[in-house]
Amino acid sequence: MSKAVNTNDPKYSRLTIGVCPDQWGVWFPRDPKQMDPRQAWQEMAEAGFEVIETGPFGYFPTDPAELRRWCDEFGMRVVAGTGWGILHKEEAWPQTLETFRAIAETHAAVGAEYIVHLPPLYRDDKTWEWTDDRVLSPEAWRLYVEHANALGRMLLEDYGLKMVLHPHGDSHIETPEEIARVLDATDPAYVNLCLDSGHVVYGGGDPVRLVADYPERVTYVHIKAFDEDITREAHEKDWPFGEAVTKGASVCPPAGLPEMHAFVDALAELSTTSSRDIYCICEQDCYPCDPSFPKPNAVNMRTYLAECGLGLA
Repeated sequence: MSKAVNTNDPKYSRLTIGVCPDQWGVWFPRDPKQMDPRQAWQEMAEAGFEVIETGPFGYFPTDPAELRRWCDEFGMRVVAGTGWGILHKEEAWPQTLETFRAIAETHAAVGAEYIVHLPPLYRDDKTWEWTDDRVLSPEAWRLYVEHANALGRMLLEDYGLKMVLHPHGDSHIETPEEIARVLDATDPAYVNLCLDSGHVVYGGGDPVRLVADYPERVTYVHIKAFDEDITREAHEKDWPFGEAVTKGASVCPPAGLPEMHAFVDALAELSTTSSRDIYCICEQDCYPCDPSFPKPNAVNMRTYLAECGLGLA
């Protein structure tokens, strides 16, 4: 019997729990500090996951036939792919389009439903050096919105995939005001929200409030928790996001915020009132981590989230 959906309580029956490589300490397509991809996928299956978002494009197979073989071997189903792409610079737009077409071709071929757009950061993930302006100019913002709409339209019309924008620490959609700004400016036919509860907390927001404020735009979820005190210190001292992670900002529930019973209940209510199935993908930023850490940690997270109503333990 599948444990991805809580079949014991109809209240939660439209929520599906899944996983992605971030939960296994994976941020990059290739990196010597990351686990071997096949080992990670196998451990995800052993931890009880049946639904997967593939994470950084190139970490797992990009050939659809090979990706499908992995799915069949480990009893997993791909529901989403992930991509980084610059939207606010005209000269970067052709490369962004090319990147997302490649991601879309792979994922449409294996039956995925979503593509998660991760925003470029203004500080490098590894070196923590500044790489961009912290605040976008009016022209850069105009391009951001224009290209977000165009990218979402291309993915939907050409590949049947739904694009969701992902708020992120050290990006231009981090705070509640920035998230509201991008949602208010984009076309909901093509652009919606990947509500990453951890990044929303890191940006000073409340994920439960975000569900209430933008119920039509919350269509896909990364379920994650952040330590309130470390997050506060990170902003007070202006740490790069990567530094905050290395100092333990991202935590396993029930530690940290949001309080998961309230968050899962808000998602359950949204899924019921909107008649919408919602994928809730487990994440914990833990790059880099000891190889022995991810699997038992993920089992603990799944067990606790099942107590909150999400999936079955």
